[in-house]
Amino acid sequence: MIHELRIYRAAAGRMPDLLSRFETHTLKIWQKHGIRQAGFWTVAIGSSNQDLYYLLEWESLAERERKWNAFASDPEWLAVKAETEKNGAIVDTLSNAMLTPTSFSAVR
Repeated sequence: MIHELRIYRAAAGRMPDLLSRFETHTLKIWQKHGIRQAGFWTVAIGSSNQDLYYLLEWESLAERERKWNAFASDPEWLAVKAETEKNGAIVDTLSNAMLTPTSFSAVR
């Protein structure tokens, strides 16, 4: 199992819009493409309360490439993205990392 950690820094004042887009639209589109999320977190105490962290689960990098590319080119997603960003970008920056568990990790 591979976990992908993605960190989005919301544009100023846009965290509610980012969270709403995930809750209302993105998760449903992911489900259609078989994309599995392992969790979402916002920052209660830390360097920035404008960050959204989430984990995706993949069986392999090939699965990730196939499913993510299908999602990224899905007309429904492109329409949602355009509509939710008509007043400007929701995300300032994003980073991602592919994580593999250690031999002693509780999460496999």
